[in-house]
Amino acid sequence: MGIEDGATHCHLATATLDADTDASPSSSSSVVTQTLTLLRSDDLSLRLQAAKEIRRLTKTSQRYRRYFSAAVGPLVDMLSCQSAEANEAALAALLNLAVKDEINKIKIIEAGALKPIIGFLQCESLALQEHAAAALITLSASSVNKRVISASGAIPLLVEILRHGSSQAKYDAVMALYNLSTYPDNLGQILQTEPIPPLVDLLKSCKRSSKTAEKCTALIESLVGFEEGRMALTSEDGGILAVVEVLEGGSPQSREHAVGALLTMCESDRSRYREPILKEGVIPGLLELTVQGTPKSQSKAQMLLRLLRDTPDPRSDLQPDTIENIVSNIISQIEGEDQIGKAKQMLAEMVQVSMEQSLRHLQKRALVCTPADIPINSCASEVPSK
Repeated sequence: MGIEDGATHCHLATATLDADTDASPSSSSSVVTQTLTLLRSDDLSLRLQAAKEIRRLTKTSQRYRRYFSAAVGPLVDMLSCQSAEANEAALAALLNLAVKDEINKIKIIEAGALKPIIGFLQCESLALQEHAAAALITLSASSVNKRVISASGAIPLLVEILRHGSSQAKYDAVMALYNLSTYPDNLGQILQTEPIPPLVDLLKSCKRSSKTAEKCTALIESLVGFEEGRMALTSEDGGILAVVEVLEGGSPQSREHAVGALLTMCESDRSRYREPILKEGVIPGLLELTVQGTPKSQSKAQMLLRLLRDTPDPRSDLQPDTIENIVSNIISQIEGEDQIGKAKQMLAEMVQVSMEQSLRHLQKRALVCTPADIPINSCASEVPSK
């Protein structure tokens, strides 16, 4: 489904939370009927008023999103008005109608909304650009719409916004691109637009723990599944380092995508990508992930550590194939006192954490069945008295 579309339109839905979600069915029906009548008026000011009312009522109410499904067509028609205010009001109303409503998402596309939305992505108005990109986030959350949106030419325009858009538009663009990337056939089209440089730039400028960083690294992880993507990331100044920094300080999900991206690169061609990855000081972050990451992160970090050591085949090592020995092997091969010192410190801390975890596990096992819990007649091994 892509990202949770209910949380992506906060910068559009700024109306007050006074929708009458507890209204009776009869009063709700009356409000819907009156609002739809205004929406179909020849007076643009009345249509604008109706669009704003629909936006307000559908902001938090799933029931009103269903009631106002009939408003999709007239709202899409408003997108062609020669009024920026009307365009923005209609987009905001359509966006609220689409949130968490699969039927409305599909209906909006079928009603012809894509053509004007694509036009807004190219217009000079930053506000309309942002509104259009935000609308595509929610609409692209529908699996049915992903192929249609990519076929409309949206992908190159979204990547162009990544390069030159406002901060908000860049955020919306990367979210929409991530949604579209979950449809496998779209990945090749995204790759053709050379998205790695703007993705790396955005990754460098945003907070490592942000949702933006998470979606950037998720996109990069998908794109490095192709040789063009791997070469682009390696060629981009600070590209691998940006991923390593997310691996060290990102959210759990971001770190999982970051280590996944580096693992994909190393698995594809260890001889080519081992040194560029090692050079960026990835070892401390990987060590931390092996004990503190998500289950997927831990597994991927361990696999990457094995690939990064001088001899990747564990059977060729004289020492046991433990993380400690793998890391010791890597440390002996890398250069730079700072990196070696930090890696050794992290290794010592990792061993300490592992010991503490093992001790806690043993303590828990010891507490499972205490002597007070054991019935007297269950002591079959008791030595009989003479």
